[in-house]
Amino acid sequence: MRSDWWRRAVVYQVYIRSFADGDGDGIGDIAGIRARLPYLRELGVDAIWITPWYPSPMADGGYDVADYCAIDPRFGTLADAEALVREAHELGLRVLIDLVPNHTSDQHPWFRAALADGPESPARARYHFLDGRGPNGDEPPNNWPSVFGGPGWIRVREPDGSPGQWFLHVFAPEQPDLNWDNPEVRAEFEAILAFWLDRGVDGFRIDVAHAMVKEDGLPDLTPEQFEGVPLSREDHPHWDRPGVHEIHRSWRRVADRYDGGRVLIGEVGVEDPARLAQYLRPDELHAAFNFPFMATPWSAVALRGIINDTLDAHREVGATPTWVLSNHDATRHVTRLGRPYTGFRRRELDDVLATDLALGTRRARAAILLMLALPGCAYLYQGEELGLPEVEDLPVGLLEDPIWRRSGHTIRGRDGCRVPMPWGGDVPPFDFGPPGSTPWLPQPAAWRALTAEAEAADPGSMLSLYRAALRLRREHPAFRTEAFRWLPSPEGTLVFERGGGLRCAVNLSNRTIVPAPGRAPLVSSIGPDGDELPPDAAGWFETVA
Repeated sequence: MRSDWWRRAVVYQVYIRSFADGDGDGIGDIAGIRARLPYLRELGVDAIWITPWYPSPMADGGYDVADYCAIDPRFGTLADAEALVREAHELGLRVLIDLVPNHTSDQHPWFRAALADGPESPARARYHFLDGRGPNGDEPPNNWPSVFGGPGWIRVREPDGSPGQWFLHVFAPEQPDLNWDNPEVRAEFEAILAFWLDRGVDGFRIDVAHAMVKEDGLPDLTPEQFEGVPLSREDHPHWDRPGVHEIHRSWRRVADRYDGGRVLIGEVGVEDPARLAQYLRPDELHAAFNFPFMATPWSAVALRGIINDTLDAHREVGATPTWVLSNHDATRHVTRLGRPYTGFRRRELDDVLATDLALGTRRARAAILLMLALPGCAYLYQGEELGLPEVEDLPVGLLEDPIWRRSGHTIRGRDGCRVPMPWGGDVPPFDFGPPGSTPWLPQPAAWRALTAEAEAADPGSMLSLYRAALRLRREHPAFRTEAFRWLPSPEGTLVFERGGGLRCAVNLSNRTIVPAPGRAPLVSSIGPDGDELPPDAAGWFETVA
């Protein structure tokens, strides 16, 4: 296998709880993933990224890790995980797993020891424990908020029962932040990386890779800095601090000890492409998600701008761009692209907006051809290949996202993009699990038309479009180079060429265009016939001689 495979790869995100349930308990698991590996190979992806499968109380869907070197029994065993890696490799699929370094679970042995051992103990030095402000220490040490709502500090009861110190949690209270100034923390995570690399995983997706390091003294946020949550500002005291880069360099040294192209992919929440590129210098991460692209409105001007900025910034450090349209933390893009405002709002999960799903689906079909035609690596989120929309009417009693609770039941959170996959059949659980099983979140009855089984039989389906585009991406010589150049095109459109004779055209205007006169598309979001693209459509064409 090529060591630079990640430069042009397509990676499929598996949200493990919602992908496939092998044992009928309503929760996706490793057995379910193993059973669906042939589907992923046929889809045409190069690798899978699996969200956290570690033991966890599930306060935040597994991103509260209690043991980084084990498998949660709900998902299987360590032997099951090793078998999955082996079987994926036999099918030519790489396997990436999640690394959650900013915080542990409050059930992690380290944090339990910190509570038991009291102030000034070595166990507390692994986290951020501080005395409170005010005469009796009754106020938090600073004004940092939690990303999930409310303050970012919790006061503990000391072993003698008295009110004690406060600990920092930038996310949920059940996710105490680690102190990355502590050498023991750094050494532990290097050992965790080696544990999984020794078991054959091909790399890691690093959760909030711009976090970990905090400014000395943990100063208060200014009013302006509050606007930077959860994305960073250059002067922010706990996002995108300069010291985080040495952590990534140390991890790169670990990964580079292994052959076969082991990679580190960062979830780096910075808005400035130039600052993002700093994480991708030759001795740091291999790639990082491009969230500004995902957040860009459906506008030719806006998309062209972010594509240019991304390509320019990555070129400066010799890195490859990584493109993405959806993930487990964002409104599914079929829904987002059918709304009056198609970009991300600062509080986009607050409410349910009017959505034209037919319009959103047309745009999503065009958007995937745009994304897959760009130079670099692409990430797909499970279910987007079926055109799944956001589920916005889940019963409130079933919502598990901590945002729902921490917002005082005013923000529904991310559960709507995490509803279990529909694989086949006419009624729930749509083969997500065995007949009679009940998925952990309910699937809409209307998804009977969006199952993988139904779409595989329909040449005009979203799944068929994805398969055709991914097959052409693997086979066409245009995708073996980094060549890219814009071509002149009408207002409201994007037309560019790749090396090797391929042209991509995307029509975001309100009129029909003819991007390649006399040339039928190799693949088109609206079907194979004709050389015209109506509004909200895209196609790939052979370059006109």
